[in-house]
Amino acid sequence: MRFPSDARDWTFAWGGAVAAWLVTVWLGGGQGGLATLVAALSFSAYFVLVAVGQMFVIASGPGNVDLSIPATVTLGGVIGMGTMAGGDLSIPLGLAAALAAGLAVGVANYGLIRALSIPPIIATLSSSFIVQSVAIWWGRGLRVKPPPALEAFAFAKPLGVPAPALLVLLLTLAAAVLLRRTVYGRTVLATGQNARAARLAGLGVERARFATYALSGCLAALTGVLFSAFSGGASLDMGAQFLLASIAVVVIGGTSVAGGRANLPGLWGAAMFLFLLVAMLNASGVSTGVRQLLTGLLIVAVIAVAGGGREGR
Repeated sequence: MRFPSDARDWTFAWGGAVAAWLVTVWLGGGQGGLATLVAALSFSAYFVLVAVGQMFVIASGPGNVDLSIPATVTLGGVIGMGTMAGGDLSIPLGLAAALAAGLAVGVANYGLIRALSIPPIIATLSSSFIVQSVAIWWGRGLRVKPPPALEAFAFAKPLGVPAPALLVLLLTLAAAVLLRRTVYGRTVLATGQNARAARLAGLGVERARFATYALSGCLAALTGVLFSAFSGGASLDMGAQFLLASIAVVVIGGTSVAGGRANLPGLWGAAMFLFLLVAMLNASGVSTGVRQLLTGLLIVAVIAVAGGGREGR
């Protein structure tokens, strides 16, 4: 089975990011270009992290999407911060608890899809309400501050590069190896292209789908922990911003919504583009309503241009 090249697709996302950055710098009178890039890397890292999991889900075939990501981000942050309780020595335990919660969400999502034959969009949306309720029950509305060491990591900039961005870059490289060099990754792409043919070829289609939803849950929970450290603690609405972002970053970055094609370099370009687009509109001084309207229109335009011709196979 042939796996299509995605070398061209990420150029749309990165081209848009560069254009948005240049316009932002121009609107700022040529000042603050480096600071804007550093800020873009800081925020983009969290969107890329959840988008990696979403990318694997979407690449596994048409109709596959994980809408429980925002609730899982919140649950991971709440459980992680609550378990750590502000102590540096509890960081490994808090990370393990958050990842276990994310894994449980992923397993539950796959169970709803497989055992009850519920479409993924309905199954993950339904589970998100349960997950959010668990987060509310666990957190009890309290905002627990992150441990000093974890907070220091969130704001560290070795060689001027945000430490979370370096961590997510390493995870992205690991995901690239997983996608292209392992049986699991090739099964995901083969399933996305033609699930029936993948089964006839002897590939473990359902095992791959199970692992994909589990991976998405774990990465969303990890994002919750890291973003809690960056934002000063976990809150019950912290995951809301990741729903649109996780899908937009994946699609703008070059992953086919029809499945069978994934693009990891494009995730970084798309995440940078979304942040720099908002920064550009803020620098232009437009009102909030106009800014949201223009952001939506530009995202739709980029998806339309970048997505043209991708679906034919």
